[in-house]
Amino acid sequence: MSQLLALTGNEAVAYAMKQINPDVCAVYPITPQTSMMQKFADFVADGDVDTELVLVESEHSAMSATMSAAAAGARSMTSTSACGLALMWEILYIVSAARLPIVMPVVNRALSGPINIQGDHSDTMGARDAGWIHLHSECAQEAYENTLQAIRIAEHPDVLTPVMVCLDGFIISHGVENVNIYEDEDVKKFVGPYHPRYSLLDRNHPMTFGPMTFSDSYFEHKISQMQGIDASPKVVLEIGQEFKKTFGGNQCYDFFEAYRMEDAEIAVVVLGSTAGATREVVNDLRNEGVAAGFVKLRMFRPFPSEELAKVLMPLKAVAVLDRSIAYGGDGGPVHIEVRSALCGKPNPPEIVSYIYGLGGKPCDNEHVRVAFEDLKQIAATGKVKQRHGYLNLRT
Repeated sequence: MSQLLALTGNEAVAYAMKQINPDVCAVYPITPQTSMMQKFADFVADGDVDTELVLVESEHSAMSATMSAAAAGARSMTSTSACGLALMWEILYIVSAARLPIVMPVVNRALSGPINIQGDHSDTMGARDAGWIHLHSECAQEAYENTLQAIRIAEHPDVLTPVMVCLDGFIISHGVENVNIYEDEDVKKFVGPYHPRYSLLDRNHPMTFGPMTFSDSYFEHKISQMQGIDASPKVVLEIGQEFKKTFGGNQCYDFFEAYRMEDAEIAVVVLGSTAGATREVVNDLRNEGVAAGFVKLRMFRPFPSEELAKVLMPLKAVAVLDRSIAYGGDGGPVHIEVRSALCGKPNPPEIVSYIYGLGGKPCDNEHVRVAFEDLKQIAATGKVKQRHGYLNLRT
């Protein structure tokens, strides 16, 4: 039977890693990720896993060691946050280019400066074009389950692409929730043994990792990476449905959750923990007779453009909430993607962008409701007074 435990999000992901039992895990502490690997280190010290835990001198070294282990044929994992992810930048691109199926939980945190250790999405949004799959989590349960599924997604022979499992710093990582931890043997069976397709240690089938290429082949090499990304949506859905069938979970196993969208006229699109407040606001608005809904994105990379467009096209107005800024861009990163998804469609809904929650600034029901109130006006008048806005910004 499964166990219902009171866990922080970091502990829930550490339990997932314990059940995955990776061959190698190279780690370096950074707030608010540190307690995740501290808990996993307890599992290593207690003999619950036989993982080779490698303590390194920086996040750059953590990803370098993890990449090297994966290239040698080991099931390899690491984790990080914020500036630690930024320090890995160089190696992120090398890992995806080498098609190494590394899974890395990322506890989302603001990037400096000014220095801030609270949660927002600026870290992973900065790495959105590094060739990794991005899965976002609303709660500790979803972070736990996304981590278990991410291993299967990354290692799928049609994908062979690294995966970031994202969870909001402190809100999820340090908040205590009831988490349903599934039986070790059932998870072990679901995850399965790792059979690397390529290995530097396979002398009968020699491979080259990290070669230098010039203009005669670099372009072709980069385009070949798209094979794994393009194949991943189908695999994400298949593994999600297998997970649901196996464990009977009730989290989001699709590209996104479309909540009360069947007859909605206005809706909000959001990532991560803010989905909880948004769901409550939608329920309140429905009780008031407002045809409101919302979409919680689970998979940000690759972006589910066509699927999302089908859900949003019937609406009158859409607000996209971003917990990060694309400086010089058209609103936030998610807003840019949503506008692109609807571009060229006949009579698309009006779309507005709201930046919120930077550096851990609270985003409560009242703030989400501001976005919906603006959408009500847009739907009623067909006019947009301000296409870019902010929620809970002190003026």
